[in-house]
Amino acid sequence: MQGVSDALFSGAKDAVVTVVLPMIGGMMFFLGLMRVAREGGLLRVVARWLAPILRRLFPEVPQDHPAMGAMVMNLATNTLGLGNAATPFGLKAVVELDRLNARPGVATDAMAMFLAINVSAIHLMPPTGTIMIRAAAGSANPAGIWLPTLIATACSMTAAIAS
Repeated sequence: MQGVSDALFSGAKDAVVTVVLPMIGGMMFFLGLMRVAREGGLLRVVARWLAPILRRLFPEVPQDHPAMGAMVMNLATNTLGLGNAATPFGLKAVVELDRLNARPGVATDAMAMFLAINVSAIHLMPPTGTIMIRAAAGSANPAGIWLPTLIATACSMTAAIAS
């Protein structure tokens, strides 16, 4: 048992020292960069670009309804890699979509489509957390994951919409 206990604490210490601490600096940089982009209007630009697309995908949702605004903001924040900031918009969108529902509490086609798109949303920004973990693990090209991630999320979102 002593060997297991020693390995447990040693592994936990190594994880913090080799993965978590190096990640903090990079994550802080990218979160700050995203904050500057958001406050500089990038989120509004992406939302403006997404609005006409979402109107076509959700014709049963009035364009001036709060559900449409919440869906636009959710997908814009997801697209920019601000997943945690997207969650409240996603929850608000589903609540508002349920208000348009003839059978409240039962998922509509719009709710199912929104969920599918939300889960598979394309990510234009690099996956910073993954890049930081790859860098901490000694990867020769930590950012090499960005293009495959972009392609994979584009394919998954296309498949979700087609489904």
